Amino acid sequence: MNRLKKLGLTLLAAATFETQAASVWKVTSGTNTIYIGGTIHLLTPQDYPLPLAYEKAYQAADKVVFETNMDVINNHAFKQQMKKELSYSDGTTIDKIISPDTYQSLKIYLDARQIPFTAVQNLKPSALAISLSMIELKHLGFTSEGVDYFYAEKAKQDKKPSGWLEEPEKQVEILSDVNTKDSDDVINYALTDIKDMPNNMEKLRQSWRSGDMEAMADIELKDFKKDYPEVYQSLLVNRNNLWLPQIEQMLENSGVEFIMVGAMHLAGPDSLLEKLKANGYQVTKL
Repeated sequence: MNRLKKLGLTLLAAATFETQAASVWKVTSGTNTIYIGGTIHLLTPQDYPLPLAYEKAYQAADKVVFETNMDVINNHAFKQQMKKELSYSDGTTIDKIISPDTYQSLKIYLDARQIPFTAVQNLKPSALAISLSMIELKHLGFTSEGVDYFYAEKAKQDKKPSGWLEEPEKQVEILSDVNTKDSDDVINYALTDIKDMPNNMEKLRQSWRSGDMEAMADIELKDFKKDYPEVYQSLLVNRNNLWLPQIEQMLENSGVEFIMVGAMHLAGPDSLLEKLKANGYQVTKL
């Protein structure tokens, strides 16, 4: 249960609040520079304006680079396709594949939030787990657009070029992989996580907002890596390894990119920041 709980928080990587520093780093190679910032996908209204480090990096950049194509993942047609792939289409409902005890726990939570079971009954476990977490985050006041969406829209308004590190279909692939795990565990992890969410979110907010990646790794990744190594490898390490050559190529030209990825990709020994340091680049927190 604990390892799946870690997986859920890592998938969301949603944390905010107020301190003076931020999860933004300057990376240099000779005279060439890029910036890397940790993104949070859902914020509270109190989180705006964002820390000045984000704006400083954005203004210094010639181009912004996101994890994936923001226009596509926010497109209605893609959202519908994603929902279709992460939902049962053969008449199966989630109560048929989880135990009666898990279903009862799910029903209790849905009733408490006044959400009819029919609204979620066709979702596969990963989509349901994410939906439950998002419901609770919004209940806690996370109702504003996140860092990545904010700067994607700003870049469009400013006519600043943008790019991405992986195709949107990769996001669906990650969630589909979770559906190969035990369905009861996946749903129970979400329900258990929800109970601890106010406390956990406060800790993650502080570590993200202060740019304390060591604390974030202690909170999120240490047990996750130990208890769930295959998904840790797939979700974080493999993707970091695929992104690293692209980032290094950016460091070979004189243009300045501001790369924004989920904050968990910047925490722990397998993070992009640690890989860049190991390859000889200078990494400095703004």
